Amino acid sequence: MREDDYRKLSMPGLNERPRQAVQCRIKGMGLKESAELCGMSRNTVNLVWQRYKAGGWKAVPVWKTGRPVGLGRTLTSEQEKDTQRLIRDRTPDQLKMPYALWNRQAAGEPIKRRYERELHVRSVGKYLKRWGFTPQKPLRKAYEQQPAAVRKWLEEEFPAIRSRAKAEGADILWGYETGLRSDDVRGRSYAP
Repeated sequence: MREDDYRKLSMPGLNERPRQAVQCRIKGMGLKESAELCGMSRNTVNLVWQRYKAGGWKAVPVWKTGRPVGLGRTLTSEQEKDTQRLIRDRTPDQLKMPYALWNRQAAGEPIKRRYERELHVRSVGKYLKRWGFTPQKPLRKAYEQQPAAVRKWLEEEFPAIRSRAKAEGADILWGYETGLRSDDVRGRSYAP
């Protein structure tokens, strides 16, 4: 494949090539020579030339490559917005679903329930990515912790406890509270 292949160009380059091909044909170049010079197929050069002869420069097509945005999607834009709002404002357990976090499978269930459209897990992942939702891990620290209060305790109260223990010849023992849960949620959850 050529380095300047017509299929690999940006939109301005794509729109300039047909005009160049027409100019080559106006100057008397043959179909094959024009196609080679412009990096286009002979059929495309012929199509552009026929359109130019029929309607002038206005008839020379300006192509936009690729599929139009939104074509082939299962959900309408309104359904997408509604699903985004639902995922952003609620958790799966609030919707009586057997999940603690929003994963791709959990995000697909409200779509199935509300719109009767069953999406493959991979398609749900594409929707989530398109909406700006990324898989995120929850913080491992306690959200109730107050860093200012901890710092104050370490700077003011603990030195007094340590000096009292030293004066009495006592040891300070640290107890650590651990909790065990059967529904630990350390997985990833999709969020904006």
